[in-house]
Amino acid sequence: MNALDKLLKAQSQNNSLICLGLDLDPKRMPQEYTKDTKGMFDFALQIIEATADIVCAYKPNLAFFESFGHDGISLLRMIIDRIPDNVPVIVDAKRGDIGNTAAHYAKAIFDGLKADWVTLNPYMGYDSLRPFLEYKNNGSFILCLTSNSGSRDFQVLEVDSKPLYLIVAEKVAYWNKLDNCGLVVGATAPEQLIKIREIAGDMPLLIPGVGAQGGSLEQAALNGTVNFTKPAVINVSRSVLYASSKEDFATKARGELNKLNATIKRIRAENDPEQAKTSEIENKPDNDGETESEHHESTTEQQSPPAIDS
Repeated sequence: MNALDKLLKAQSQNNSLICLGLDLDPKRMPQEYTKDTKGMFDFALQIIEATADIVCAYKPNLAFFESFGHDGISLLRMIIDRIPDNVPVIVDAKRGDIGNTAAHYAKAIFDGLKADWVTLNPYMGYDSLRPFLEYKNNGSFILCLTSNSGSRDFQVLEVDSKPLYLIVAEKVAYWNKLDNCGLVVGATAPEQLIKIREIAGDMPLLIPGVGAQGGSLEQAALNGTVNFTKPAVINVSRSVLYASSKEDFATKARGELNKLNATIKRIRAENDPEQAKTSEIENKPDNDGETESEHHESTTEQQSPPAIDS
């Protein structure tokens, strides 16, 4: 099974288009968690156990782990090991370097971390991406039009009478020989998202920028999927991870994801009732121990994490 098949299967099984970004910030974790890699592991484990059946992927941001050095990379490996096998892992690395260096980056992420997908920066051209694209069973989401304000500095500049981001989309569509490419397109640019989707064809889109950055969930869902006929992954991070600073943070995170899934379900029903009936996004209940007792029991059990190398 290649990375795209795994992603589509997870979306179907978990009835979700939502990817949860694991941007672990010790300063925002509840007070009872230590502000080190052990506390981060405990926090992440509770989040994963509470949400793994209602997301289509997890996206750990590599920088949040690299800042802790060797311990941080060990932590990321352990967290990925705890993510269920049916849920894809997208390592948000935004790598992009000359071929020989890129080959080592690809090996570290796909062979070392066992990631299914990675995010890449195409600025240095095809030879900087090729080592990643040669992994036929792994996927690469390539930056196209990002959600940060600085994207206007380069990405919208015109080259040969068209914006650079459209040229990136065209290039990636051409490079997608093994059906293992995707594009990163911010939800903050809904009109441009439509244009990119037309070029992308059946490539999946990774869509950040919903929520805190001001992107519309409805427009991301509709424009990114062409009324739910094309693959897209909508990423959320801080609004879910830190929905509560108290002991109920995992339950609150699940509740926020349920709201997002329910909203997508409603949007889908309003725009394609027949498809909504056959592929319905369920609003699964929170972990209150009433309708998901087994899940609740598994998330509340105390687990001792393995030691992190120092």
